[in-house]
Amino acid sequence: MSSASTAVTPSSLIRPEIQALHAYHVPPSTGFIKLDAMENPYLLPQTLRDELARLVADAAINRYPDAGAYDLKAHIRSVTKLPSGMDVLLGNGSDEIIQVLAMAVAKPGAVLLSVEPSFVMYKMIAAFTGMRYVGVPLTQDFSLDLQATLDAIKRERPALVFLAYPNNPTGNLFDAEAVKRIIEASPGLVVVDEAYYAFARDSFIPHLAHYDNLLVMRTFSKLGMAGLRLGFLAGSKAWLEQLEKLRLPYNVGVLPQLVASKLLQHHDVLLAQAASIKQERTRLMSVLSDIRGVKAYPSEANFILFRVAKATQIFEGLKQRGVLIKNLNGGHPALADCLRVTVGTPDEDAKFIAALQDSINQLA
Repeated sequence: MSSASTAVTPSSLIRPEIQALHAYHVPPSTGFIKLDAMENPYLLPQTLRDELARLVADAAINRYPDAGAYDLKAHIRSVTKLPSGMDVLLGNGSDEIIQVLAMAVAKPGAVLLSVEPSFVMYKMIAAFTGMRYVGVPLTQDFSLDLQATLDAIKRERPALVFLAYPNNPTGNLFDAEAVKRIIEASPGLVVVDEAYYAFARDSFIPHLAHYDNLLVMRTFSKLGMAGLRLGFLAGSKAWLEQLEKLRLPYNVGVLPQLVASKLLQHHDVLLAQAASIKQERTRLMSVLSDIRGVKAYPSEANFILFRVAKATQIFEGLKQRGVLIKNLNGGHPALADCLRVTVGTPDEDAKFIAALQDSINQLA
C-alpha cells in the first residue's frame, strides 16, 4: 500500500491533455423519439430478419472470428466497386479506424489537420495519440475555405488530414475540386470520411487510384447497421499493409461479420431505405424552412442542421415533449444556436415538427 506522500492518483499519472478532455457523451434515450444519432429509423423486412435469426442461431460464437474477415471484405469490395488494386481494412466503427490512422503517423510533433466545425473525434483522437491538432474554420455558410486550408497545409505540413464528405454536423458536401486541391497539396495522408455516403450524390472511391496519399473511410452505421459497429478504410494495399499492424486482433466479432455479410447480400434493401430517408429529408427540409425563426441548412446526409433563437431552451422543450435531438449550441462558435435532427420516419418527423413549433411558441 502506497504511503500518503507517494499516493498514485489519476492526476499524477494520466497525461494532462487527457485530463482536460471530456468523454464523448451519449445521453439516455429510453422513452424518447430518438432523432439525435443519425440512425436509420427503419427495421429490416421480416423475411430478412428471419434469415438473420437462423444465421445467428447457428453461429459458432464459441470460436474466435475469422481474423481476416475474408468473406465480409469480399462483399464490401463488391458493393463499393473498389478500383483495381485497392483493398479494405475493417474497424469497430470508423472511430477505431481514425485511431489506427493517428497511431500510425504520430511521430513527435506530427500534426492532424481538419476543418471546423466537423466530427469531434478527429480532435479527440489527436489528443489520445499525442498529435498536435489544427482546425481550419469553414466559411460562414460552412463551405471549405480553400485558401485558408491550403495555407494551413503549407504552414503545418500535416501528417494526416481528415475531411468529412458530407460534413458532420453541417450536412453539406464540400466542393469536389477543392477537396482534390487539398489532396494534391498535402504532404501526408488525406482521409475522406464518407460516413453518410448512402445519402450523398458523390464519392471519392473512384479517385483512389489517382492519388497515392488518398484513403476513403466509410461506416455502415448510418445505413442500418449502427448496432454492429462496423467501418472500413479503402485504399492501396501499400498503406493498408502497414495499418493492419495496428489493428487489434479479432476487432470485428463473429456476429457482426456474419450479419453484415448477409445484409450486404441484400444491399438493395438498405439502399431502398436510404432512398426513402432522402425523400423524407427533402420534405422535412421544406417544413423546417417554413417555420418562422428557423434557418435550416441544406444537407446531403441523413440529418439536418438548423439554427433557432434560444436553441438550448428549444432543445429542452423538445425533450419535455418526448423528442430527443442533438444540441450543438456551445460546442463551437460557428454552431451558436444550432440544433441537429436526424431524419426519422414520417410519423416521427411529424411529432418532432409539432414539438418544435410548440416549443418555439411557448418561448415567443
